[in-house]
Amino acid sequence: MTTIREEDVLLEEEPKESGDFALDKVPLEGRYMGWMNLTNVALGVATAMLFIQMGSLMALGFGAMNALLALIYATVLGGALGVGIAYYAAKSGMNVNLMARGGGFGYIGASITSLIYALNFVMYSAIEGAIMAYAVHEYLPFFSVTSLMIFFGLLVIPLNWFGLKQLDKLQKWSLPIFILLFLAGVVMALRLEPAYGGNVFGFLPEGMTVGGAGLIACIGIMNGLVGILALLVSDYARFIKKDEFKIGVLAVGFLPQFVAFLVMGVIGIWFGVRMGEENPGIYYVQLLGIGGAAFTILTQLRINITNLYSGSLSLATFFENVFKFKPRREFWVAVTSIAAIALMLLGVLDHLGALLTFQGVFLLAWAAILVTDAVVVKRWLKIGPRYFEHRQRYLYAWNPVGVGALVIASTIGSFAAFGYMGDTMASFAAFMAAAIASVLTVVIAVATKGKYYLKEEPNDISEEEYIA
Repeated sequence: MTTIREEDVLLEEEPKESGDFALDKVPLEGRYMGWMNLTNVALGVATAMLFIQMGSLMALGFGAMNALLALIYATVLGGALGVGIAYYAAKSGMNVNLMARGGGFGYIGASITSLIYALNFVMYSAIEGAIMAYAVHEYLPFFSVTSLMIFFGLLVIPLNWFGLKQLDKLQKWSLPIFILLFLAGVVMALRLEPAYGGNVFGFLPEGMTVGGAGLIACIGIMNGLVGILALLVSDYARFIKKDEFKIGVLAVGFLPQFVAFLVMGVIGIWFGVRMGEENPGIYYVQLLGIGGAAFTILTQLRINITNLYSGSLSLATFFENVFKFKPRREFWVAVTSIAAIALMLLGVLDHLGALLTFQGVFLLAWAAILVTDAVVVKRWLKIGPRYFEHRQRYLYAWNPVGVGALVIASTIGSFAAFGYMGDTMASFAAFMAAAIASVLTVVIAVATKGKYYLKEEPNDISEEEYIA
């Protein structure tokens, strides 16, 4: 079992430092943060320009009403998964990387998911950093895009150095500025002649109808984004205070999904149709000039500091499990940032569609396995332990329940996503992968009779941490 660093141990009711608990669960006495603080941090991700851009992109490409229906779908699905994962994170004190170990994967099997999860956050950091770089270059063309990518990639390292408490402060103090600049953009857009003069939600590109192929395409786009937020909330929900458990789970699990998909998505529809442009980094600079560039930088920094936080936790988990390499989390913050810069320089935005497609298939399948294992396998079927065990000495390296379900479901989903089963199935590939993964989790758990969940039964698990 990993030894918790002295500075991570909660010695007071209100500790001076948050403690990262990158390689271990948060103990009961370490769950001290209020739900408002944790939701505030998680909302830094939800206010990313990527979600505004998806609303604009779907509206201009497939029609505003199709985009709205897809956003509602994503809010419901993402919210349900988010609340479920937040519940188990708060109950166990673990993020999804640690839960996966005792949730059907084994400690090496879970390390593979941790690595791919970390690579997703590296990719997101690169996407958001590239959006910042291009927005500033649009206003200040004498700064090269390359130099701006390197600058913004390095800037997030010191902003992420001191863990969760620092993130909470940065999100809290930047929120009023974010709201002010956002409202200024709305006011300026209202003063301009709109590119489309009718009702925004009545906009349909030529040849498109409400429903049908346009709606299916929009749902496919949103499936690529649903899984990431649902899994991300576990990094914060594990710190929820015991006496704020119910409201904390609901707020941390659902509000980021609601804001990201519905609120920011609808804002994206409105701006996209009104401005006739899908890239918010471009239309905000057109509306506010230097203020638009500042808004883009602030918005993207708010999400990138959380990307680096979650990415660093996942990398720490992978290398500790597989290679016994255990530097402090700050080391992984720097590694994540440098890797994101490399992806930016290699042109990550040019391959965004394929990357989001794979991400949607893998992450939604993983989320489905964790929830199915907890609800169906552990609670209903009484297979395996009634809790999530994360310590290596009690676990097998591999558990075929999660590993088998994920490999098979992701393989089938990837074939569908890249068009080998037709256009309609390509749009539903992530959802199909999640459904297959859920069914296989139950089938394999029953077939193996839970044999590979534990190789030794621990005797130090509190009943408060039982999930079944």
